[in-house]
Amino acid sequence: MRDTDPGPDAALSAVPPARSAGDAGVDPDPDPATASHDPAPDSPAPGTTLPDAATAVPDPDPDQDPGLFGPDSVTWQLHGDPIMWIAGIRALYLQALHPRAVRGVAQNSDFRRDAWGRLLRTASFVGRITYGTTPAAEQAGARIRGIHRRLTAIDPGTGERFGIDDPELLLWVHCAEIDSYLNVARRSGFPLTEAHADAYVDEQREAARLVGLDPAGVPADTAQLARYFTEIRPELAVTPEAFDVVRFLKAPPVHAVLRPARFAVWPAVSGTAFAALPPYAHALYGRTAPSRAAADRRLRVAGRALRAIPATVRWQLPPGHILKAVARLGPGTRPSARRLPPNEPEVP
Repeated sequence: MRDTDPGPDAALSAVPPARSAGDAGVDPDPDPATASHDPAPDSPAPGTTLPDAATAVPDPDPDQDPGLFGPDSVTWQLHGDPIMWIAGIRALYLQALHPRAVRGVAQNSDFRRDAWGRLLRTASFVGRITYGTTPAAEQAGARIRGIHRRLTAIDPGTGERFGIDDPELLLWVHCAEIDSYLNVARRSGFPLTEAHADAYVDEQREAARLVGLDPAGVPADTAQLARYFTEIRPELAVTPEAFDVVRFLKAPPVHAVLRPARFAVWPAVSGTAFAALPPYAHALYGRTAPSRAAADRRLRVAGRALRAIPATVRWQLPPGHILKAVARLGPGTRPSARRLPPNEPEVP
């Protein structure tokens, strides 16, 4: 998390291409060489006999695998919109208000050392589980679970040691992320109906499963998501670590050559994300919340500017998950708001 003036931290949330849900929150991103020592999630138990090759069920054709969500999902369309970058930053500001979540990050990593790398890895995680094949998504989730399983932090108030994979912390990171994606997208002009929003929250329970949560205990629609935030509000507080996140997000380190661009562009990006926070978050940070109308104007301007960049240009940025998915499944699967169901989708 970051500092006294709310800003995004890759350690806390997931920025899409944009957190979803696992890497983006409490993943301190240790050395991949260490992470690779985790057992494969599908390794057979000791004594298990593998099926004979002649009778084994063949793997599905990877060229036809739509992944966990598929081209007809709300997730597929929404995560391809460039406003998700601002939504991811808003999620980081919000996630930093959970004292244990932000301390878990602060005690297990130095997010300042490789800030942009962390943001890109978070974005890559969300892109992989959204647009990658099912095995690729499951593998990414297994890696995140393995990392979280090994890490702990200490609550300075009580001295209690807690696990980074505490379901309550994972749920907070997930909900703050999903709420930010929906909130920013809708207010910026992305045409989601109430039913689309409910479908998206329900779809994202798959992302929650990947990071180690039981989907049955994760909000399945926007009403349940709102109740979650009402219930957790008393546990939220601003801490020194949260202010560190804010300060960092206001002025993340960049190469000297890029500093002029950071001064010119970044304040508008981070400021727009912070303005989109709910009023109670502004109050916790000791700020006066802008009017809803003023924050919405900023989001609409940002949405128009980002969407003016051709998708074929935006999707060239590494690691290119969307381009790979479209190449795998065909040009008719390009994510777009126009591919959202024209009528209210049925939500189970």
